[in-house]
Amino acid sequence: MAKEQLAVIEMVTNMILGKTEGISKVDFVPQKTRCPEPENGMHMHDKVPVIQDQGIEKTKSQQQIFPRKTPESQGIVSDHLRYLIQELADSPNTDMHHFMVLRHGNVICEADFAPYRKGIWHITHSMCKSITGMAVGFLVEEGKLELSENIYKIFHDKGSTWAKIFRPEVTVENLMTMTSGVTFNESGIVSGNDWLESYLNAPVSEKPGTKFQYNSLNSYVLSAIITERTGMPMDEYLKPRLFEPLGITDYLWEKCPRGITKGGWGLFMHTEDMAKLGQLYLNKGKWNGKQIIPESWAEASVTKKVDSIEGTYGYGYQLWMEERPGSFEYNGMLGQNVLIYPDVDMVIVTNAGNEELFQDNVMLNIIRKYFPVDWMPKETLPENPIAYAKLQELTERLAGKRLKNDQYYNSPLIIGKGGWKKNSSKYRVRERQTEIEKVQNQQIHLLTDLLDGTCYEMEQASVGLFPLVMQVMHNNMTDGISKINFYKKRTKELQQTLILCFQEGEESIELEMGWNQYIENKLSIHGETYLVAVKGELSSDVDDNPVLKVEIVYLEEAMRRKLYVIFVKDTSASKLITPEYIEIKWYESPGKALIMEGMESITTEVTKHPIYSRIRENGGIDLLHRLMEQTIEPVIKGRIIDSSEEAQQDTEVQHPEISGD
Repeated sequence: MAKEQLAVIEMVTNMILGKTEGISKVDFVPQKTRCPEPENGMHMHDKVPVIQDQGIEKTKSQQQIFPRKTPESQGIVSDHLRYLIQELADSPNTDMHHFMVLRHGNVICEADFAPYRKGIWHITHSMCKSITGMAVGFLVEEGKLELSENIYKIFHDKGSTWAKIFRPEVTVENLMTMTSGVTFNESGIVSGNDWLESYLNAPVSEKPGTKFQYNSLNSYVLSAIITERTGMPMDEYLKPRLFEPLGITDYLWEKCPRGITKGGWGLFMHTEDMAKLGQLYLNKGKWNGKQIIPESWAEASVTKKVDSIEGTYGYGYQLWMEERPGSFEYNGMLGQNVLIYPDVDMVIVTNAGNEELFQDNVMLNIIRKYFPVDWMPKETLPENPIAYAKLQELTERLAGKRLKNDQYYNSPLIIGKGGWKKNSSKYRVRERQTEIEKVQNQQIHLLTDLLDGTCYEMEQASVGLFPLVMQVMHNNMTDGISKINFYKKRTKELQQTLILCFQEGEESIELEMGWNQYIENKLSIHGETYLVAVKGELSSDVDDNPVLKVEIVYLEEAMRRKLYVIFVKDTSASKLITPEYIEIKWYESPGKALIMEGMESITTEVTKHPIYSRIRENGGIDLLHRLMEQTIEPVIKGRIIDSSEEAQQDTEVQHPEISGD
């Protein structure tokens, strides 16, 4: 069994046992040290984004923002786009974050789904592989690389002698088309610092060039080749060649412990910048009339090279073919996509947080439903101000804006024309809703007062604020939450919010939570900073225990963290008192299906070994899966500790400075 597989099993075992210290064999260095500033009560829709880059302000014009046009002016009906966006928003399987449609190089539709807002970059996951493919094109054009080169000769000073002599020839083109056959894949990155060495020493399971096997480490090795031939990380190599010409100024591409750009994942980028990369290949490598990437390379990249997995349409050079003839896609897991339709001169961009990995998924199938292979728009249509206004109203609602014509929020409680009989139903609903909200607010104030200043110590410090998927993807593993403190805060608007203080390892992390509304916070762990939106709701369980449902949305990621804090009441008490015990149920979304799918592939491979085959025969794998499910969605108990107990411990959480500012 390969050491990489053993490392994965060891990490999973430690997670199941609740261990956190030394769980990763990869050296951690903080990379994501910045995030957008929190904005509560203000939408980026109303602002011109200003981005700092080495002390130089980048305004909209310098970023080369696309022109905005009405759909009708570009030959598409506004209602068509409105119905599409509404269906994407309504589906329980899409979890949309950002959406953009371009035609003829103009943005004709864009939507941000609250709490995700404009002006925030987003993780791209494997969508960035297509950018790695572009980088290879530059290197080929400069005469520094040929697609037919053997990777073992490119890295002649790395890898074992055995691999160099007995491995079949793996070419750069094999990496580009995901046909290398190399077995060292994504799961192996937890096994150590030298991913390139592990890749070069790994077995080759299939004859290179014959079978499609999706592997993000193929893209990583392409990035390593660029560094080998240029002496610089791939993101730096691309800056003057691709990013600066397209006005892409605000991005972050993570590197491996050896300083190589990850290539197949780890890129944060704005939705509109993703659209630029789609428009570039739509125009066969041209941008604003200038040939950025050779036309021959762009055409070769978007031509099908190999049949891909079931439910997909084939694979080119680090990108996927799409259903429409001649169309193609930059695809990233959990909903990060750029779809390019050359026959109708369109680009569609999505950022989301759904559970799906490849092209056969609900979100993309909804998009295909509205743009089937026989759909052809007009060149122009008469303007339709009413339909366009409805489209704008929908996108503003989805962004969380309260509209001037919103009847529920803005209509006064008076008898309208037609008398009480005609209007009473609407007002009764509103009055009933107002009464429910009043009672709920009373309960919220009561619980907030009871919790103010309390501290709960967890029985087991094995869960972190970062979802497990994020921990593994960014190699930022939790030290475990040992305590949670609660404090109340009253804002200028006399609304009451709750401060949650988590003691995770040696760090005290303070998050302000809005009741039934999101409040943006900065969350920093081990020197990496993320923008999150935090919302709380008050509920109860079957035993009538109060339940605080907290949602932590990572606004730059595809992930959400949810925790249900159950306050166990003392049934013997004659009046409501501060609960002595809590029980926290932890969830992450998306994540469970993704992790379990990865677990299945790992354990299947491991149990092929004769020594471990009996584990599967005796049901050990099923037990491992059940334990892993409990690790992904654990239940952790805690008890209240008083100030004297807390003072005796070195990990005391300091009371935050609370003000109305």
